[in-house]
Amino acid sequence: MSSHHHDDDAVPGENQLERLLKLAVSQPAHRPAFFRELLDSTVYILGDSEQVHQEGEITLNAETPVNIQHWEKQDGSSVIPFFSSLETLQKAVEDEQPFIAMPARVLFEITQGAELFLNPKAEYGKEFFPDEIAMLLATGGVVKPAEHYVDKDSQILLGQPETYPSAMVDALTTLFSQRKPVRRAFLALMHDRALDEKPNLLVGLEVDGEPAEIEALINEAGSVASATAPNDDPVDFCLVSDKERGVSHYLITHTQPFYQRRWGSWLRNIIPSTDKTQ
Repeated sequence: MSSHHHDDDAVPGENQLERLLKLAVSQPAHRPAFFRELLDSTVYILGDSEQVHQEGEITLNAETPVNIQHWEKQDGSSVIPFFSSLETLQKAVEDEQPFIAMPARVLFEITQGAELFLNPKAEYGKEFFPDEIAMLLATGGVVKPAEHYVDKDSQILLGQPETYPSAMVDALTTLFSQRKPVRRAFLALMHDRALDEKPNLLVGLEVDGEPAEIEALINEAGSVASATAPNDDPVDFCLVSDKERGVSHYLITHTQPFYQRRWGSWLRNIIPSTDKTQ
């Protein structure tokens, strides 16, 4: 018997970008996936009629002059509407209007400096400001973390946070369960007196994967953590391994992982079933 995977909150006609947008609005854990999907998607913009009457396909690149419709916001500033599907575009305009389909990445490149709005008038939409678009193009929408190195002589105090940052832990758990490399994740409170007056939350990750994949993951985890940490507290990340002393040793031996990769569902698929039906 074949089993079909049903997406519980899938809405008929809704594409993956719209599904992720809806999740990303309220749950920071889904934002990295939304940004990744957006940069790979084709989006629709309202053009102007002269251009669209040319015969055949129009191939657009960053040099093509495109007359893109702007809408005026209530405060008088101007915004470029763009849409995740033809359905959302048609719902937003009253009469027939010419539209242009183009990769979101190209749209962002040719409109740099402008403010854009994904799916205005729809139930879920998102405004994009120029600096956010510049960051999307540069890093895929994730804030690059600052790196600092802990030297042997610095006095580091490790402990557990008094109030557990459960919203942050939930969001990170959601993110890690979507991303293969994370084997386990640990949480501590770290105070490096040389660097900070007060302690920082520290997330230790035990990972396997390619360096580029791990770096991308830490960037995503960092932006999810900073969106969900209590009182906007700074959050540090480190890679842990049971071969290392110091911070790694403390996290692995003195704390319980808050996330552990589940092999159960994966193993079930490859172990032949042994129950015999009479």
